[in-house]
Amino acid sequence: MRDGLQLPPLVMTPDDVARLRRELAALEAYLHASALRAPGQPTGHLPKTSRLLEELATVNAMNLLDGRVREHLAAFLELLATRAPVVHISFAVDPSPAFLQKIVQWFRQNVQPQVLVRVGLQPTIAAGCVVRTTNKYFDFSLRRRFIQQRHLLGEALHAPAAVAAAPPAAVPEKAA
Repeated sequence: MRDGLQLPPLVMTPDDVARLRRELAALEAYLHASALRAPGQPTGHLPKTSRLLEELATVNAMNLLDGRVREHLAAFLELLATRAPVVHISFAVDPSPAFLQKIVQWFRQNVQPQVLVRVGLQPTIAAGCVVRTTNKYFDFSLRRRFIQQRHLLGEALHAPAAVAAAPPAAVPEKAA
């Protein structure tokens, strides 16, 4: 999915892409309506753009007042919404935005430049995360680690009983 446009680190989720599409459509509708008005009629103020849209335009050196640029950006966002790879990551608690941004940057540098991340909460994993794609599943949770090491817990529980049954070792007394 190559289009020549880059996603800024702030655009992380499919919901962000949907928000950008709605905002770009609203901007397009406003600019179209103001072009239809008679010259000299007040058009009001331009709609305020979000930080996401401003960052997307800045990263790609785009002028959103240009109709062709808006069309190109709308087509890119449509392509992202329908074809961008989405990675689902579940955590035990809600991750901070800075942490999530680092994860997204890693995926974009090492996997695919337009990857989007969907975050979920799964308190049963205790710590760590579970990563899913359309055809892969990776469980990096503490819960899975405990399940894998269950036999060690059983051995540890039985080992102290054997030690307790053994006679105590003679402790040498200090010579006076």
